[in-house]
Amino acid sequence: MTDRIPAGFHPFVIPFLVGMGFVLLYCLYGFIRIMCQLSHKDRRKFFLSFLNPKILWKDIKDIFLNCLIHVKLWKRNKLLGFMHSSIAFGWFMLIVLGHLEVICFLPGRLRTFYYPIFFNFFVAEDNATIGGQVFFFLMDFFLALVLCGIILAIIKRVHSLIFGMRRTTRLSLLDRVGLYSLWAIFPLRLLAEGFTAHISGGSFLTIPLNWIARAFLGNELNMVPTWWAYSIALCVFMCVLPFTRYMHIPAEMLLIPMRNAGLKIKHARKGYAKVMVYSCPSCGVCIDACPMSVKKANTRDTTVYLNRQIRRGNEKRIEEISDKCLLCGKCSELCQIGIEAPKIRIAQRARRKYGLNQNYSNISVGPLAEKAFGHNVEAKPGKVLYFAGCMTQLTPRISQAMESVLQKAGVEYSYMDKDGGLCCGRPMLMAGRPDQARQIIDKNTGIIRSSGCDTLLLSCPICYKIFKEKYHLEGIRVVHHSEFIKELVDQRRLSVRFGKDVIVYHDPCELGRGSGIYEQPRELLAALGTLVEAEKTGKESICCGGSLGSLTLGFAQREDLTKNALRNLTVNLPSKIATACPLCLASFSRYSDRPVEDIAEIVDQRSTKVD
Repeated sequence: MTDRIPAGFHPFVIPFLVGMGFVLLYCLYGFIRIMCQLSHKDRRKFFLSFLNPKILWKDIKDIFLNCLIHVKLWKRNKLLGFMHSSIAFGWFMLIVLGHLEVICFLPGRLRTFYYPIFFNFFVAEDNATIGGQVFFFLMDFFLALVLCGIILAIIKRVHSLIFGMRRTTRLSLLDRVGLYSLWAIFPLRLLAEGFTAHISGGSFLTIPLNWIARAFLGNELNMVPTWWAYSIALCVFMCVLPFTRYMHIPAEMLLIPMRNAGLKIKHARKGYAKVMVYSCPSCGVCIDACPMSVKKANTRDTTVYLNRQIRRGNEKRIEEISDKCLLCGKCSELCQIGIEAPKIRIAQRARRKYGLNQNYSNISVGPLAEKAFGHNVEAKPGKVLYFAGCMTQLTPRISQAMESVLQKAGVEYSYMDKDGGLCCGRPMLMAGRPDQARQIIDKNTGIIRSSGCDTLLLSCPICYKIFKEKYHLEGIRVVHHSEFIKELVDQRRLSVRFGKDVIVYHDPCELGRGSGIYEQPRELLAALGTLVEAEKTGKESICCGGSLGSLTLGFAQREDLTKNALRNLTVNLPSKIATACPLCLASFSRYSDRPVEDIAEIVDQRSTKVD
């Protein structure tokens, strides 16, 4: 080996070219297939979004912040955020700087595909560097940044608790191959560039390594073998990438513009849903987030494993995981990618009944209500229609308290389901039965519009979310009773007094994560007693375990989930637990060692009619 390095080609680049060629062709094939699976309307919406400067800028910003910097993960866990962003952003900058070096020093070589990747090997001229100390420093800096991320990743696999994670994802065989080849890429690059630094240039990382290598190994004996090893590691990683969790790298870059274009999940395993499943990085954040993972056996039913089984097409496991889920939405709220896990599970349930090509998403009001009742019924100003819902009917103390509060405030109202028998349609939706749900929605829409109300008042967060999202009730306000009661107090239509109770409030899944209502109930309760917070609250509130979203969990299986949620609620020693959901009330009341009351009950106890 002479000091003069070939300027145009060396056989060690072949593995890299094979790997890069394979992954590019695979991604191109996957993109074309995804586009073919989209409806004409969605396809048109997707491509037209690139002509909108605002959407295009949002695409670029979101890809940079979420794919490279991982801002969502930084906000949740700074150590995990640094680990992921140091690898992703560091590698990105190494590629960018490699191309800038070629542009600045050897622009004629930019057309050579592999040249920027192996720049340090090919640029040497005799024994003199081409210059560029700033580039050498930056290349060493970002290589060091990536290596820091790799070290943290290795520590995480061994001691995940350091990163605040009780459990991490179990890796498949190919995932391990991808992981170990990724870990090998950057130390091998350091060695390769270190061996070459005295003739191609280097900085604080590669030059000291070069001194050591030349002192103990002599000349460039190991230079070419390390470049071969670096190229082979790149090849292995890229060849296994489409079949491992690392497919999330290209998939997420497609998911972001599809999401920003307004696409929705319409088919269980096609188009947008497929891109979302492949965008899962298997980071494992959803494992600890899932309330079911309080029992170790349930960790295999979390979102990360559902996505894995969908990729594999394991129908039995897909059915088990999809049916078992509580659909509380916590995994989606904490997911750095924003994977809509509950919708994916519902899509899988619908698929079993309606098949792969059924568009199950059109489950809002249908032609029956339009024909039978129309949308032109004039509402009478000030009239409230109260819909208690099935679960409130099973816990009548809530509806009784609500009626008492309405009477004290002098609210004119009608009781839509006083005799029971009416359902909002949500159980049918969760079971993947959109046709039956549509019939219920049509019937209820007709009843509501024919009542002449201008406000639909609900005590159940599940009903509230469904009426808000799946019904077309233009001109009619849909409001949860926690919001409505606070308005009555603010308007001085209801007088409340402060009490001695120490109250903790539990955020119901559908009211909090599902509908974004967090502050109104707290502000109301703060006027009734001393308000303390749970350990995990707001978006991270733990599901009560009683969710009707699960089709298979029995009472015995839910007990540990409910007790875990109660432990979370009682860390600050409240004397009373407040809820705003009849399902949470029923679940907590079974196991709580202190009173559990709905917010309407507490208000009723501590309120009087304003004279």
